[in-house]
Amino acid sequence: MDPEKDKPLPQTSPTSPATTTTTDDNNHDRNATATYDNNNGSSSSEHHPDEKSDQDLPQQNLGDINTEAEPEPHPDPEKADHPGINEQQEAAGDDQVNVQETAPPFSIDLKKVSEEVDQYISTVLSTSKGDESTAPPDVPSFVHQFALLIEAKIVDYESSENPVKWSQLEQEDSTSFLEATLRLSSLSKAISELSSENKHAHFVNRIGGVLQRAMSYIEEEFKSLIEDYRIHDPDHSNSKQHTSSTPNEESDENPPAESAPAEDNNFPGYSEEILSDLLRLSKAMMDGGYEMECCQVYFVARRNALEESLQKFGFEKHSIDDVQKMHWESLEREIGNWIRTFKQCASVHFTGERRLSQALFSDHPLMSENLFCSLSQGVILQLLNFADAVALTKRAAEKLFKFLDLYEALRDILPIIDSLFAEESMTEVKREASMIKGRIGEAMISIFVDLENSIKADSGKTPVPGGAVHPLTRYTMNYLKYACEYKETLEQVFKEHQKIERADSATGSDFNYQSQAAQNPNTNNNNNNNAVVKQSPFQTQITKVMDLLDANIESKSKLYKDHALSSIFMMNNGRYILQKVRGANEINRLMGDSWCRKRSSELRQYHKNYQRETWGRLLSCLHPDGLMNNGKVVKPVLKERFKSFNALFDEIHKTQTSWVVSDEQLQSELRVSISNMVIPAYRSFLGRYSQVFTPGRQTEKYVKYQAEDIETYIDELFDGSAAQMGKRRP
Repeated sequence: MDPEKDKPLPQTSPTSPATTTTTDDNNHDRNATATYDNNNGSSSSEHHPDEKSDQDLPQQNLGDINTEAEPEPHPDPEKADHPGINEQQEAAGDDQVNVQETAPPFSIDLKKVSEEVDQYISTVLSTSKGDESTAPPDVPSFVHQFALLIEAKIVDYESSENPVKWSQLEQEDSTSFLEATLRLSSLSKAISELSSENKHAHFVNRIGGVLQRAMSYIEEEFKSLIEDYRIHDPDHSNSKQHTSSTPNEESDENPPAESAPAEDNNFPGYSEEILSDLLRLSKAMMDGGYEMECCQVYFVARRNALEESLQKFGFEKHSIDDVQKMHWESLEREIGNWIRTFKQCASVHFTGERRLSQALFSDHPLMSENLFCSLSQGVILQLLNFADAVALTKRAAEKLFKFLDLYEALRDILPIIDSLFAEESMTEVKREASMIKGRIGEAMISIFVDLENSIKADSGKTPVPGGAVHPLTRYTMNYLKYACEYKETLEQVFKEHQKIERADSATGSDFNYQSQAAQNPNTNNNNNNNAVVKQSPFQTQITKVMDLLDANIESKSKLYKDHALSSIFMMNNGRYILQKVRGANEINRLMGDSWCRKRSSELRQYHKNYQRETWGRLLSCLHPDGLMNNGKVVKPVLKERFKSFNALFDEIHKTQTSWVVSDEQLQSELRVSISNMVIPAYRSFLGRYSQVFTPGRQTEKYVKYQAEDIETYIDELFDGSAAQMGKRRP
């Protein structure tokens, strides 16, 4: 069979270097060049309508791809683009030459061509590792056929009228395409290694162009799938919470069972099917030398996903200026959102991101770690910037508790983040987080200093009406009570602060202090060895605030001209302080039983002072001294005693019904103690001397109250409103 008559150019064998028997070398070169340059396959006029390729490509596009003629080596590169193969033919022998006979019109089989390409790649690689003096093999025609087949696939997939998405491809088609793309990459590398001469540049560019187009398609599909988290990642956190909080009993029971698998089995927002596709596409890009493009698409998509997650939790980006200008009510809400977001990121999002990057880049652990760290670091820094801005806001006592929430969130979450990242990968973030936590701690220390100063500065000269509990007492004790609910955190804050101060002064970092023990002989100390009781820094701070409050209240008690009312004021405030301490476990343990006993003793002393100031004078009217003369009652003196008693009691009742004792127990204790002191004495005095008066008008004139009346009027004391004296009993 004469190949010159059957085809314009002979078909090369897939298993041997391309050779030809043509006599017109220059014409063959021009024909081959025209075929290479015609990417759309329209250079040939010969058609094979009876046969179709497996890829449904027009036969005229593929049938005209011919093997280049191999002229004798020529010094002029314009006339001889490729080295001669006469020596190769002679070495190959007669069997090699016989294979070169041209086949009849053929149908291109991608599988067959792929096998030929694989063999060619193997040949090239083995040649490149062998003797450098050996002439490299030429590029056979099936290489161009392979390139055209793959390019035709891409053209079909990228059709503007009916583009083919990755999810529409059958498993066999997608696998075949990825294998072909990887083969293109290997082919491009192999041809590049053939020779440093420029004669292969055209083939490198041709294969590289198809590879670039294939990778562009893969990149777009990878981007489309990895951005599909919006569909597959519902707001599980908020929606689950809302569902579980509804009255519906079924929704109360189901969410835990539904939400747990979502977190344990799925990656962030992707089904298993999509994850599998993402893995295959990313592997194709990485193996094909498109690592940078793959990582860039992945990074941008996951960064957007994380930012969207932050927004779902209500957290928004705020500059330092924005935070500084916020009203405290708005900032409180933002802090709450920040805490929820930070906890969610640490416990859910970061863990999911690590699993995702490890899955998609399992063959590239360093790249996986870098992507994960870069994504997470951006989110963490964004969250830390907000916390830092809050720490820089103007100090105010009401901010303490939100600052504590911020501090605790950082303290509890940072160890979780440490466990997710390598030591060296997040050094800067960890240092920044530690500095911000320290600044928040310093802000809390400053707030306590401001509290001390506010107590010292409260020097109002107007006494509280009725000797009631002073507003400063209420505010301070409630503040300390709630602050002590964060006792462990504040202990940590004050210890760290004291550690810094002691380090600065080179005095060590021992956190046991004796500031109050040396001054307070009543400090709880049950040790027999006379050792000084040691206080923690926070306990020292609370004691200091309490001492300042006591001093302030005592100074305000002196504003009352009535010493009895001053005692009532001290009792009211002292009782309020004691009840607050006893009613809260944390502050009660902090202050100790010794402090409570000391307070109770002080209250009893104020009580005695009140009784002496108020009722001592009244009881002196009932004393028998001076009433008897020579065994007889001196009637004028007795009349004066009754008159004095009545006047004093009227005055006490009128005055002290307007006094305030809001603590019911203290109020009852006062009334009972007054009754026990006054009524028995009055009943005895009345029974002994009332018969001295003439029954009738004289008795009614001087004996104004019966014992029962006194008891009734005593029960009207300390109601906080001036009660009118009831009518005398008939």
